[in-house]
Amino acid sequence: MSEPRPAPTMRNAVDLNVVGDNILDIADFAIEKYEFTSGTTLSDEAREEAMEKIRDALWEMVNAFRKRRKEWRAKLFATADEAVRGCVEGS
Repeated sequence: MSEPRPAPTMRNAVDLNVVGDNILDIADFAIEKYEFTSGTTLSDEAREEAMEKIRDALWEMVNAFRKRRKEWRAKLFATADEAVRGCVEGS
């Protein structure tokens, strides 16, 4: 019987620094789009409030994605374990 190997190190599929930059870019774009399509310019206060709401909403989506990713990763390992048992035990 071979010696057990350490569990593999799982790399993050998402670079949160890049996500943070993208969120700010998306927020800027959404605000500029609103201003262009409505023909108005938001005040600094309204722009900051919109940025904050967009940022919070998008980070909430990112956190939900991370949770689903963690659940999928657990399913991947469980499926792999099941496949190994089935192969070894002849199921």
